[in-house]
Parts: sequence; structure tokens; C-alpha cells
Amino acid sequence: MFRALPLMLLAMCFVPMGDTAGKLLGGDHGVSPFFTAWSRFAVGAVLLAPFALRTGALRLLGDWRIWLRSAFLVGGICSILTALRTEPIADVFGAFFVGPILSYFLSAMFLSETISPRRTLLLLVGFGGVLLVVKPGFGMTPGLGFAVLAGLCYGSYLTASRWLAGIGRPRALMMSQLIIGAVVLLPVGPALAPELSLPVAGLTLASALGSLLGNLLLITAMGMAPASRLAPFVYTQLFAATALGWLVFGALPDALSVTGLLLIVGSGLTTLTLRADR
Repeated sequence: MFRALPLMLLAMCFVPMGDTAGKLLGGDHGVSPFFTAWSRFAVGAVLLAPFALRTGALRLLGDWRIWLRSAFLVGGICSILTALRTEPIADVFGAFFVGPILSYFLSAMFLSETISPRRTLLLLVGFGGVLLVVKPGFGMTPGLGFAVLAGLCYGSYLTASRWLAGIGRPRALMMSQLIIGAVVLLPVGPALAPELSLPVAGLTLASALGSLLGNLLLITAMGMAPASRLAPFVYTQLFAATALGWLVFGALPDALSVTGLLLIVGSGLTTLTLRADR
């Protein structure tokens, strides 16, 4: 667990950086989220290929479970990039945090990982925070709906990453999902390519690098510790997302959303004080 923790925390910093670049692409340059998602997979595959093709990545493409896991990731990335076009980044990440909650319960159901009453209660408190951010029924927007969908996809991806952690090296698993994502989005991504410019090219590369490094570190961490123990650390993305939203976009969440974000972070970090048997 202690070896996995630094990698997990670092991954949770890179992911919001990539999504900030994705938001700039969609908001400032009108780039389609499907092109941004496809470029993440395609650019990531090109960058990682020299280091991963000899690790058995191509062999993994014959396993249907790898395609299922990658489909969760494709759905999550397309959904969160769609949400980021219209919603503040901190609110999107708050709604997105149904993911760790779902991963916690899925890991117990399908991977027989241990859950406990106290951890369950804390995650439910965190879910209450998600509801305050999303505001279902009296303030929820389509963009936040896509953020929730992204979280559901991501929670499934987290559990699938733990499920398949032993079938290949982290780099091979990462390479396989990049190839699959690029292939799945090939019919729509390139067709929606924007006019090339230096800012668009730079942001596209930054988006791909943030996603690549974040997910590679995440896969490595998931292979070292149970998903149910690592899931709360995903909440640390909220710190980076809120800071980036303020620094880059000058946006801060409203009072109700701040309350929700504090509940999410507080419940997630409180689980760190619990022993493994609680």
C-alpha cells in the first residue's frame, strides 16, 4: 500500500492537468470532445510505443476483457470532455466522484475485496457531497449529467484495472487501452479534427500527456494494492481540479458545491485513518 500511494497521488495530479488542456481546447478553440479523446489515445500510443510494444501489449488485444476495460475508459473520457465544455472544472470533478464509490462496491461484489461498515458510511457521506455538487432536480445541467456518466464509466474502469492487473505489465496494459481507444474512436475523431494551429497542437499534446502519465501511474498503483483501499485517494484530484479551475479559468464553485466538495474530500481522506479491518 505504501509503495502504491505516491504513484496514486501523482496520477491524480496529472489527470486534471490533461483535462484542463481538454477544457481549453473545447471552450476556447471549439474542438470536439471526440477529437480530443481520440487524440489522447492516438498520441499516447505513439509516445508509449517505443517502451511498450515489446511487453506483450499486442497479445493482450486478443482478450475480450481488455476491450471491455478500454470501453469503460473511452466512455469516461468522451463524457468528461463533453462535460468540461460547459461546466466549471471543479464541479465536473465533484460529480465525477461517483466513480470511486462505484469502484468500492464493484470490487466487493466481483473481486471479493473486503468492505467494512465504517468505510461504507464514509463513502455514502461522500456520495451526499456528490449530490450537493450535481444538484439533481433543482440545478443539474446536461453537462453535469455527462460528468456523472464519466464517473460511472471511470468507477467501472478502476475495478476492471484491478481485475486485470495480473495479466500483463502496466505498460502493456496501458498500450493496449491506447490502441483500442484510438481504433474505437477512429471513425469520428479524425473527421472532427480542428484547423491546426500552434495553440491547438500544444494543448492537444498537453491533454494527451496528462492523460497518459496519469493513467499509466494509476495502472501501476492498482497492481500494487486493492482497489477498495486506493479508491479514496482518487478524491485528491479535487484539490488539483479546484486550483486549476481558479488559476486558469478564474472560476470557483458556489457555496453549495463547496460544501459538497468538502464532504467528498473529507470522507475520502478520513478513510485513511481507518485500519484495514474497519
